[in-house]
Amino acid sequence: MPNSPSSSAQAAREAVAVRLRGIRKSAGLTVVELANRCGWHHAKTSRIERAKTPPSPTDIRLWCWHCEAHEQTDDLIAASLNAESLYREWRLRTKQGLRQLQDSYRDLYQATRLFRVYSSTLVPGLLQTEGYAKALLSANAELLDVPNDAGAAARARVERSGIVHRAGRRFLLVVEEGVLHYQLCDRAAMAAQLGHLLTAGAMPAVSLGIIPAGTSDRALGPQELFHMYDDTLVSVELLSAQVNVTQPSEIALYLKAFEQLRSMAVYGADARALITRAIGALDRA
Repeated sequence: MPNSPSSSAQAAREAVAVRLRGIRKSAGLTVVELANRCGWHHAKTSRIERAKTPPSPTDIRLWCWHCEAHEQTDDLIAASLNAESLYREWRLRTKQGLRQLQDSYRDLYQATRLFRVYSSTLVPGLLQTEGYAKALLSANAELLDVPNDAGAAARARVERSGIVHRAGRRFLLVVEEGVLHYQLCDRAAMAAQLGHLLTAGAMPAVSLGIIPAGTSDRALGPQELFHMYDDTLVSVELLSAQVNVTQPSEIALYLKAFEQLRSMAVYGADARALITRAIGALDRA
């Protein structure tokens, strides 16, 4: 994408920093004077105002107290906490295991009516079988050095994905053809996963598009894995963290990219032919 996927988080941090700097200036205090009153080094004040160091709730309370801006304390604390929640490290989110992470998405899934997912490397979680999910999540647990409860997490993921069978929702999924050939689990589990894609793509609420590997004159190259929940949230999955994009301008950018990627995909019989070819290649391997 043209912008850094963490730009929403940084923009939110900068908005808090601008407000704090404005409060200090309105109080007629210099960086050094405020630091002395708060009991910390003046460099900390500068880092906070430049959005280099996120302020803690205590920092904000002291800042507003000494600037006589008490009425802004609660709002600024909420804004700061929200800014930090936009960029969420996987290691921190999974420190209690992977099952808890899967369960944390339930409310979001229940509230969403239109799901859009693009993936260049993995079968989307909504269409993963238990065997595929278990192998993937186990590898993630090892990489992140967190408790490996991949079996329970995979069952939770498959259970949560049952939402594709519930009325009132649509699922637009686009993957690169390479996803069909990346064997992330043993042959039997991969064959089962590919077979599931054949049937899942035929469900009335599901649109499964596959961008053929030989597509020429692409309008857009492969991108990072991202999920769009209605038109209000984009979740981008990086190696180290999940980035939640909430700014309307950035959401519009991801929507534009999704539509471009979607236009390059094949559907129906053509998509099934690519899946069948991947199954055949697996049998010959």
